[in-house]
Amino acid sequence: MLRYRKRDMALAIGSSTLAGYVDAIGFLSLGGFFVSFMSGNSTRLAVGIAGVAAEALIAGRLIGCFLVGVILGSLIGRAAKAKRPPAVLALVAVMLASAAASAGAGAADIAMLLVAAAMGAENTTFERDGEVAIGLTYMTGALVKLGQRIAGALTGGPKFAWLPYLGLWLGLVTGAVTGALAWPVIGLAGLWLAALAALALSIAAWIITRPRLSTPAG
Repeated sequence: MLRYRKRDMALAIGSSTLAGYVDAIGFLSLGGFFVSFMSGNSTRLAVGIAGVAAEALIAGRLIGCFLVGVILGSLIGRAAKAKRPPAVLALVAVMLASAAASAGAGAADIAMLLVAAAMGAENTTFERDGEVAIGLTYMTGALVKLGQRIAGALTGGPKFAWLPYLGLWLGLVTGAVTGALAWPVIGLAGLWLAALAALALSIAAWIITRPRLSTPAG
């Protein structure tokens, strides 16, 4: 992750904040299921299989839609090539807007499945050699690397290599707090704000990836 420029890292932290916001709304709407954290849903799936089949079905549907989102994001990102980030984030914006519209039409279940797909797609924003380079909706890996970089700094390594990982984690937490505060006030209508935020991130990513004009020598 350290190979990315500061403005790319700012985009990643912004995307992580969006994921936290959306996941908090999804968690509260679904009563304890996640729209971006599939490790948690995998545990809910397993517990549901052993006990309550209806809960296993909810978790399984969310996992499946998340996977579909990853596939779509990867395909669009590969087609967009150097414009991967803005293209993927535009897809996320469309999915979140569709989810908000579905919720407004009374189809909350469909809305949550669309949100899960959007979060799957978001994780393909930063990809190197066909692999996710920066995880945006799950923080276990970021926290492990945060601890490793702090240990490295304490033993003579780079002093501030841990900051990007802390930024990702703080972004997710800040977004989740915002989503939790918004939920009692606006409910699933808060997904419209998420769609607008994703659109803004897509525009920012497009600006970042624009080729710079060279200045003629004079």
